[in-house]
Amino acid sequence: MDASAYYYIPAFVCWAGLGLKLPGLLNAWRDPLVRAVCWVIFLGGAGFFLAAPRTVAGINEATGIANFSAALVYAMVSAYSASCLLLIIHWRGGPDAYVRRLTLRWKAGYAVLVAVLITLFVLGEAPSERLTDFDTYYATTPWIGPMIVLYLLGHMTAAVATTVLCGRWAREVQGWLRAGLWLLVLGWLLNLSFSGLKLTAVIARWTGRDWDMLSTLLAPRLVGLAAAVTTAGFIVPLLGPWGSAVWRTVTTWRRLGPLWRELGGAHPGSPLSAPIPWYSSPFIRLTRREAGIEDGLRLIRPYLDDQVRSRARTAARAAGHGADSAARIGHAAMVAAAVRACRRAGPVTPAALLENGENTEYAVHTEYAETTELPATRPSLIGIAHALRTSPIVAEARRESARQAVASHD
Repeated sequence: MDASAYYYIPAFVCWAGLGLKLPGLLNAWRDPLVRAVCWVIFLGGAGFFLAAPRTVAGINEATGIANFSAALVYAMVSAYSASCLLLIIHWRGGPDAYVRRLTLRWKAGYAVLVAVLITLFVLGEAPSERLTDFDTYYATTPWIGPMIVLYLLGHMTAAVATTVLCGRWAREVQGWLRAGLWLLVLGWLLNLSFSGLKLTAVIARWTGRDWDMLSTLLAPRLVGLAAAVTTAGFIVPLLGPWGSAVWRTVTTWRRLGPLWRELGGAHPGSPLSAPIPWYSSPFIRLTRREAGIEDGLRLIRPYLDDQVRSRARTAARAAGHGADSAARIGHAAMVAAAVRACRRAGPVTPAALLENGENTEYAVHTEYAETTELPATRPSLIGIAHALRTSPIVAEARRESARQAVASHD
């Protein structure tokens, strides 16, 4: 794999995470926390992109200054480290005076760090362009060597501080926030290992040893993993609740499917709901399905037979089902029989009821409608849908309804 890929891939991961947050940024651009998260992810991706050997060569050529990109990358990574610390501080919150004082200290500290890094680069001499081993090649060069060590120490300080803050906070919270914080702890430990490997290679140069592979081979691979984990740590608390809501919605929509399809057979010429666009959200799909089920239950209500429910419930109890399970099976059998009765007779409309008030069949249906009720809560409907799909007692109720239809026709 090309050496630049180890930098471009993490940059893409960071910016892909930023892309996931753009809708939230556009909808809540006044929220400083959302903006801070986006800045952190953007700066992280920018640091990787600028550190790629191909980008380094392009920047040096464009500016005409050998190794200018090194100072730029150091400043960018230092800004990223500071922004992560500030985000964690604002994220956790606390007394306004404390948060303001702490953020000012970190801002001032890293602003001084960036200024010193630039000053040391200007004072030093680095005439030979180094695309991948700038840290170790100039480790012993006056002014440039201290600049490298200062940059690594600044990065390690941010890594230690962020790890400690996130670890303490993770012990106090639960849910998606806790998961995100532990991911951040892992990500910043990996970042700390990245700085540690580079610093070890630099110190080895001071003692005359060549451990450059720690800086040029192992560290870039490690920091790529750190970028993915850290980005996930920032995104999980923000997208996790939404993802859970979508998962619950999709699961509920799917579980209601058997009831939806059963009721759809009551009057095949009239669908329970109008078609919706393919791009509709899961929430809209669930709302439409529940509304259609409500309409379907209203359609078959005159045909609900409590005797069917009672027989199925008794059979379920005899088969070893608990009270709640037997009740759901009884309701499901009643729905299945009512759907077939409705399909044979056609839907009952208010006009039909007025015109056939003396008709025996309609009178019986009306009596059932007055005395038979179906539970309308979502968990109850899901239980009925499950029984419609799995219960042999409900299947027998369907067959019995079909036999009655044949006998009536004969």
